Amino acid sequence: MKELIRTNDPVVLSFATSLLNDAGIHSLVADQSMSVLEGSLGLLPRRLLVESERAGEARLLLVDAGLGSELRTEK
Repeated sequence: MKELIRTNDPVVLSFATSLLNDAGIHSLVADQSMSVLEGSLGLLPRRLLVESERAGEARLLLVDAGLGSELRTEK
C-alpha cells in the first residue's frame, strides 16, 4: 500500500476517503486508534493508504478534487 496523505484534519481524510470509495479505489486510514495513546488530543497524524497498483489513479483523482496540496511526495 502507498501513503497518499498524512494529516490531523478529519475533514480532509473523510473527503478523500469518500472520493476514493466512489471511484472504487480501496483505501485505509491508518493510525486512527492512536488517540488512545495520545489522550484524544489529535496530535498524531492519520495516514491515508491506497493499493499500490492504483496509487497513480488515486493521486490524480485527489488532485482534480483540490487536495493536491495534501498529498505526500512520491518516492
